[in-house]
Amino acid sequence: MGRMIRGAISGFGEVAARAHLIGWRTRPNITLNVIHDPISERRHEALRLIDGVRVYDDLELMLDGEALDFVDIASPPSLHAKSAATALAADASVLVEKPFALSLEEFDALARVADAKRRVMMCVHNWKYSPPYATAREAIANGRLGVVHSMSLDRLRTQPAGKGGAGGRWRQSAASGGGILIDHGWHIFYLMQWLLGGAAPETVAARLEFPPGSDADDAAEMRIEMAGGCVATSRLSWRSGRRSTSAAIEGDRGRLDIEGDQVTFTDRDGRAQDLTVADAPDDSYHAAWFAGMACDFEEALIAGNESTMARSNRIEARNCVAIIEAARISSSEGGRARKIDR
Repeated sequence: MGRMIRGAISGFGEVAARAHLIGWRTRPNITLNVIHDPISERRHEALRLIDGVRVYDDLELMLDGEALDFVDIASPPSLHAKSAATALAADASVLVEKPFALSLEEFDALARVADAKRRVMMCVHNWKYSPPYATAREAIANGRLGVVHSMSLDRLRTQPAGKGGAGGRWRQSAASGGGILIDHGWHIFYLMQWLLGGAAPETVAARLEFPPGSDADDAAEMRIEMAGGCVATSRLSWRSGRRSTSAAIEGDRGRLDIEGDQVTFTDRDGRAQDLTVADAPDDSYHAAWFAGMACDFEEALIAGNESTMARSNRIEARNCVAIIEAARISSSEGGRARKIDR
């Protein structure tokens, strides 16, 4: 762009304060000293953390008063699409926390505006920047596993993140964009695509479970057929007796197992090799991973909305929405496989 890139955050909750803000501070060509949040407590937190910050309680007022290149939207999910539409209409690009939108209709409407305005719209796909999954992507890309024919990516938790606080409340309400399919499934769905070099999902068979009296799913089992023949499965739960983040990726030359931060490659002769790469100290908000996301978003802003970076992220995000929609229909039909709308 040849100048400093001016950004703002809309929705200054814990993930914005503890991950996004820290990540943006690693980008010397980006200035971020504008914050929008309707909650006074969060505006005061911004005043405490950011020297010279300007805070707003109204998004449109902020956009009218500031000449912004982009808005980082980190509000609760039900607000994402409306906030993104408002920012795009004001000629600002957008980086949106997952989920980017709650329906394909919402997503496609936003894409049309972004194209008309020639602005970048990207989703925060931060698990790509975690050392275990970056290692897995490299192993697949360089042919170490051979042709990948199956993978499983599981997320087991004992309860929703932030239970008892504001984050826990929206996660347990479908109207707010909650449920485990969105909260954890979204990460699984873009990782499946990215690990396979951009392979598109073709069908999904899913079974969702719900707590008594709730409309927000808290457990899911899925089988997704990917273009190229790989079959991907996933178990998601907020009712597990233990916390576990794991993956198993199998090809005709070997298998990669991920358990937490540990990565092990086992070849066809049974020889195992530790491929673990040390991660930054775990702050639970993964600020170091967001720094990688911020770097790629800056690259997309400079390269433009038709760049490979911007386009590939948009395709991944739209496929995530499509998987979620198809998974819900599949579950309502007893787990019958559904074709994914692309």
